[in-house]
Amino acid sequence: MATTNDLKNGMVLVLDKQLWSVVEFQHVKPGKGPAFVRTKLKNVMSGKGIDKTFNAGVKVETATVDRRDMQYSYLDGDMYVFMDTSNWEQTSLAPEVVGDAKDFMVEEQDVVVAFHEGEALFVELPPSVVLEIEFTEPGLQGDRSSGGTKPATLTTGREIQVPLFLDQGEKVKVDTRTGDYLERVK
Repeated sequence: MATTNDLKNGMVLVLDKQLWSVVEFQHVKPGKGPAFVRTKLKNVMSGKGIDKTFNAGVKVETATVDRRDMQYSYLDGDMYVFMDTSNWEQTSLAPEVVGDAKDFMVEEQDVVVAFHEGEALFVELPPSVVLEIEFTEPGLQGDRSSGGTKPATLTTGREIQVPLFLDQGEKVKVDTRTGDYLERVK
């Protein structure tokens, strides 16, 4: 148990027998009336997001989540195989558990896998990853000075918007939270 004053991003709460991850929270002290905490929560299993308001200081049930450093090894059929970096034990996860993280994972990618009561909940990626552009149309000569973008397909199959000056085979840094292009990597 914790109080709403102890909330942090990434904390997992138990509400109505379901697990919810805190995406964002804000303590509000209005000029009139009691303080409260406004939160954005994401259902760990379904990915559905909700906004929920709690009175300040109210007790909420927290889930015990074991976060393990793991490395993505390979895709076996439709199951994603991860290796625990502390004991080299392999774990296979279903696509539903991996979620959108699959769009940014390459072999030997370090990730954090969250477990609750022995069951894998979700995969956490680093804030940004470096991926290679597998395919993109060539930029037009006259368009290079403008701030335009074009679609590019990464080696993972994810399509993102990149500046016109980028070509196939170049490496780019991508924000894993939004899927946005950040910079070219030499």
